[in-house]
Amino acid sequence: MQHSNKYNLLVVLGPTASGKTALAAPLADKIKGEIISADSRQIYRHMNLGTGKDYADYTVGDHKIPYHLIDITDPGYKYNVYEYQRDFFKAFEDINARGKFPIMCGGTGMYIEAVLSGFKMIQVPSNPPLREELEHKSLEELAAMLALMKTLHNKTEVDTKKRAIRAIEIETYYQDNPEIEIELPELNPLIIGVDIDRDLRREKITARLKTRLEEGMVDEVKGIIDSGVKPEDLIYYGLEYKFLTQYVIGEISYDEMFQQLNIAIHQFAKRQMTWFRKMERSGFDIHWVNATENIETRINKIEKMLIS
Repeated sequence: MQHSNKYNLLVVLGPTASGKTALAAPLADKIKGEIISADSRQIYRHMNLGTGKDYADYTVGDHKIPYHLIDITDPGYKYNVYEYQRDFFKAFEDINARGKFPIMCGGTGMYIEAVLSGFKMIQVPSNPPLREELEHKSLEELAAMLALMKTLHNKTEVDTKKRAIRAIEIETYYQDNPEIEIELPELNPLIIGVDIDRDLRREKITARLKTRLEEGMVDEVKGIIDSGVKPEDLIYYGLEYKFLTQYVIGEISYDEMFQQLNIAIHQFAKRQMTWFRKMERSGFDIHWVNATENIETRINKIEKMLIS
């Protein structure tokens, strides 16, 4: 297929259990793409069932679809959004250099937005005197100040005073430290959202949880703890790892674990949708496709958008 000159990145986002990878992989196969995961927990090795690494989804026919940013660090490490942005752009440039098409696929809104909004995410220290000075200004004044310092690509940097002050703090730091200028590649993303009916999503989440438990998710957690990862470090990753660890160390019963975890995943899916809606309100254009629509139909629609 001819790639559009308009887009240089395809993003497939959606809540948990909406079937993102199952859509992104055949798409990648069709457009000679490679997948960059945007999932804050699939970066950990050995945390497979609990993070839903459906490795089988990356095989289309007899083709293995290359993927990036899965299994890149050990459990116990606290990977952050700065590292994600850096690692994403490394993968992005590598895929481009080989003439393939990058497809970002995942549901971690913060990671997706960090990449798409092009915030330069180096660890800029806080500047209390500057903050104090800016505190008295209105949001309009802060936005005007920031506009003089840089091109505003989207409205998220100035949607609250706190964010506007932080953005000015970051720009001021760059101006005082010109040696650390980082150039982020210009992104022109086509953003596809997998739209799944709430009842169907709930049904799929519960069914998937039962399957993963049958596949040995409890043993996976026991194995990670036996390998020397402290229970509290696993609990830090939340959801499956929190409740399964509590069960494994005897804090809650199996039934409590199942009930509480099931509810927590439903709440998590709701928070993901809230994040995506917030992205839309701040100017990101998400094209929603129906999760129940035939996969070929969806792929054709997305291909048309890519080359339009």
